[in-house]
Amino acid sequence: MSALTHGNESVVPSRRLKLCGTDEIDPPSQKLAAGPLTAELENGQLRYIALNGVEVLRGIAFLVRDQSWGTYAPQIDSLSVTEGAGRFTVECKALCADANQRLAYEARISGSSDGFLTFDTVATPETDFVTNRAGFVVLHPAWLAGQRLKVVHVDGREAETIFPARISPSQPVFDIRALAHEAAPGLWATCRMEGDAFEMEDQRNWTDASYKTYVRPLALPWGYTLAKGSRHEQSVHLSFSGNTAGRGEKSNTAITIELGRDLSMCMPELGVALPHDEIEAASAAIDVLRVLKPSFLVCHADMRESADLAAFETIRQVGEAAAAKIVLEVVVPDDADGRSALEPVAAAARRARLEIDSIVISSAADLKSWQPGATRPEKPTVEDIAAAAREVFPGVKLGGGMLSTFTELNRKRPKATLFDFITHTTCSIVHAADDRSVMETLETLPAIIGSAKAMIDEKPYRIGPSAIAARMNPYGKGVADNPANGRVCLTNRDPRQRGLFNAAWTLGYVAACAYGGVTSVAMGAATGPLGFVHHRAADRPQPYFDAINSPAVYPAFHVMSGLARGGGHHLVKMKLSEPGKVAALAWREGARIVLWLANLTAEPLTIHMAGFQNARLTASVFDPSTFEKAVVSSDALEELRRPLEEAELNLDAYAAACVEIDNK
Repeated sequence: MSALTHGNESVVPSRRLKLCGTDEIDPPSQKLAAGPLTAELENGQLRYIALNGVEVLRGIAFLVRDQSWGTYAPQIDSLSVTEGAGRFTVECKALCADANQRLAYEARISGSSDGFLTFDTVATPETDFVTNRAGFVVLHPAWLAGQRLKVVHVDGREAETIFPARISPSQPVFDIRALAHEAAPGLWATCRMEGDAFEMEDQRNWTDASYKTYVRPLALPWGYTLAKGSRHEQSVHLSFSGNTAGRGEKSNTAITIELGRDLSMCMPELGVALPHDEIEAASAAIDVLRVLKPSFLVCHADMRESADLAAFETIRQVGEAAAAKIVLEVVVPDDADGRSALEPVAAAARRARLEIDSIVISSAADLKSWQPGATRPEKPTVEDIAAAAREVFPGVKLGGGMLSTFTELNRKRPKATLFDFITHTTCSIVHAADDRSVMETLETLPAIIGSAKAMIDEKPYRIGPSAIAARMNPYGKGVADNPANGRVCLTNRDPRQRGLFNAAWTLGYVAACAYGGVTSVAMGAATGPLGFVHHRAADRPQPYFDAINSPAVYPAFHVMSGLARGGGHHLVKMKLSEPGKVAALAWREGARIVLWLANLTAEPLTIHMAGFQNARLTASVFDPSTFEKAVVSSDALEELRRPLEEAELNLDAYAAACVEIDNK
């Protein structure tokens, strides 16, 4: 292993840092089994509850939220696990606390081989405790979309509906006591929840791969106070009926990928954000940005804050040097006249000779989250903004939608006829920040894309700038701080941006957008906490990278630069034997096919490429063994290219690979 020399010390990146940009360990999990009933125990909660290998629930968790919807990380104490005689039992005590308040709870989980599972909690505030939610959440997996759902309401009424196919902007089910669904043909699972009224939301709105049933209806006031010393009991009971034979566990054989016909769809344009406070850093990294080759740069002007429009001169220089078009986002203050807010922007662009390709205008109100049916500020209206933008920026493509997440687009449907394209972003750490939950957000992108396209007819559809981390926080006062370089919900400083994890996630994201027919995709930023190019920042320590003396890039840089070369080429259809474990994207360049693959798991995988045994194959692989070379060379995509002796590829955890298949 090579090492950097920083001062008098040798700096060697750990495997954990290469993978996830941090030495912090993701919460470990423990497999629980009671005959055919299995689950994983993680930080006192249950995940991946299954019967005979059939996933029934994605999770059951007792969660406590603060007044900004941040989730407390419980301090677990006295955890005990007992297994044997066809049963498992888990008992623990936990504390949710910050500088101002404390809530303790006791939990007991029991499972038996006859398929019964119970999760009980008793919570007692040690101080008056203000919360937006304190209680159980039950997660049904997103693959249940469109399937039958039987409901027992709090008053005993029974009804039947379906899990929403298109993503529901509001709660699909209210006043829940029990839910039953068909987990596999003939296998029915019933989940009964006690202790309060529950309701369901379609968590795919936030890219979570689940439907979430949670305690306390959102129509009730929040935050609310749990009185010191009060007692709060809740429980969840899971049972089964019908065909409980199951389908058995999947084998661990190699994953197979088969390439099919050429598609009419083409690779989308790829761009990156150029945040206002990163303009100078991006300008200093222009030689590296030329290798990245973004088709466009997304810039931002917030007219609530007397935006520094003098920066347009540097934006023009960066755009010209990178040969990238400029997309400008403008925030209009509430109650402002659209024209008067936009005219200074247009004048500054003229002075700087900045040619704007596209502009997206948002009212300030639309930067925050609004519950379905809530009354929003009446001015400026969408119509006012669109009319003013057309007048002030003639000939410039006008985008509508949201600068925030798909959630808000779904709750305030765009008036597509007013605009030339529709856009929104996503964030993958709204509700959970562990590695598996973040990768699972890729599962929801096809549903997000399908739901958005159903709203906008045939209008061009753009996504981004999106990243694992939060570009903004529509749900609270601001993004969460992350001084410990850990996995934190709703932070804008996620360490995985710098690791191989983000390279794999980025490939999965772009692949979903490409095959979904998205016109253009903006990912992360040129530099900064959401960036692909490293630069030192006094307030943002970046382990290992800050010790590199030469210009450095993150592994996802090479994925983005490689995918940018495919812009405009026709996609190739493919079939994966286990799509949840591998991301794949392919396009054709004459007789050659360029195939990108990524391992979305923390375990090594073998991928067999069917039908190409007689082709000439070469591959560039980005994994822990090539990490140190990749981060110090913007040309590593070519420098790492090697022949493949057979149509098989071994990918380490979160590794990404570019395979060129030459059939000549």
